[in-house]
Amino acid sequence: MTLTSDPKPVSTGTAAAYAAPNLALAALNFPIFVYLAPFYASERGLSLEALGLILVSARLLDAISDPLMGILSDRWTTRFGRRKLWLVLSTPLVCFTVWQAMVPPAEVDVLYVAFWLSALTLSWTMALTPYLAWGGEIATDYGGRSKVTVWRESAFLIGTLASAAIYAQNGGGADGLRAVALFVVVALPVFAVVAVWWTPEPRDRSRNRVSYSEGLAALKSNGPFQRLLFAYFVNGAANALPAALFFFFTAQVLEASTATAANLLALYFVCAVVAAPVWGFLAKRWSKHRAWCVSMLYSCVIFAFVPFLGPGDIAAFTVICVLTGFAFGADISLPQEIKADLEGVDTAASGARRRGRCVELWEVGAEAGGAIAAGVGLYLLGASGFQEEGGSGETALLALALLYAAVPVVLKLLATAMVWRFPIDEAAQEDLRRRIAAAGALRP
Repeated sequence: MTLTSDPKPVSTGTAAAYAAPNLALAALNFPIFVYLAPFYASERGLSLEALGLILVSARLLDAISDPLMGILSDRWTTRFGRRKLWLVLSTPLVCFTVWQAMVPPAEVDVLYVAFWLSALTLSWTMALTPYLAWGGEIATDYGGRSKVTVWRESAFLIGTLASAAIYAQNGGGADGLRAVALFVVVALPVFAVVAVWWTPEPRDRSRNRVSYSEGLAALKSNGPFQRLLFAYFVNGAANALPAALFFFFTAQVLEASTATAANLLALYFVCAVVAAPVWGFLAKRWSKHRAWCVSMLYSCVIFAFVPFLGPGDIAAFTVICVLTGFAFGADISLPQEIKADLEGVDTAASGARRRGRCVELWEVGAEAGGAIAAGVGLYLLGASGFQEEGGSGETALLALALLYAAVPVVLKLLATAMVWRFPIDEAAQEDLRRRIAAAGALRP
């Protein structure tokens, strides 16, 4: 087993081994946002307002757990390193809680859903925060970080696609959720072993230790990080709204079957996987932040046609799923690459490698944006008089169309404006790396 080592050029095998657990962890992402609300509303009888409040409360719990996890993984060093131990400890917890949340008994109440969804998000944080910080430390150069990120986010896309395909092939609903949960329970332990055994964890070469308050002060002075974090928060909200309302929109506006909707979602992720290398190529030509902006603007143009769809417009919606799916590959990978580069700004300012704390703030921003948007969207939809089984009035259907399509476009335009003139590119990041090396935080 590889324990700790100094950063070396990242091989393809190392990047692939590190990325493996993200394939299983990613299979949880869209089920929580996309599948659980329709399932608990239509098959377990919970109201959309209650589900919205539960989703917000459970995911905002990460505002407490993420900082704690970031501090622990930054400061607690064992013979296995700072990051690997948490993946080992969290894997059985994730497997147990995902089964309870996604394969519930025939009769459940609000307390059951709230408890197990909260437990799942806590165990997920325990796995994901150290895991993402680990990825930022495997490589120290611009190209190496990009390679690690591409592999990890490609695994994310494949895992998300696998989840959508498994859900669709099992007919959605309770059977689809059970199949996805079984995939996670089987795959995550195997992939966690692969990552822990074959991926090195670089030694912590911080030249000093800073307190939590001092660390936050350093991050507050990191203007580019704050700017990117806010844009990621807003874009996360823009992505979460249509994700949470997808099955409601396809069922009541397009009048599509659950199986058709599940297949369209799988097609969306196929297109994201296919397009990911294209966005990587464009990022090298234009810079990462500019390529991300172009993808968001492109997505806005296509999604602007959604409010004009009506019953039976399945073919037109399929085209929209394909075209916006192409943008999604950039949307989830390029911001992560930019964030990894910006962690060098924090290291230069504080003299400590505190990727766990950077990841903690990043995850709080991403999850808070997604949770607030999805939860508020479900709550407002329920309050508008929307009926899960059909028969919704014109006001409810208008609210659904606006929440599903119009609001996300506005949010993405705001996120684009935040990062269009972003100051950190490859040249700036390499300058930061030389400054960190000269200061002794890293070996040249």
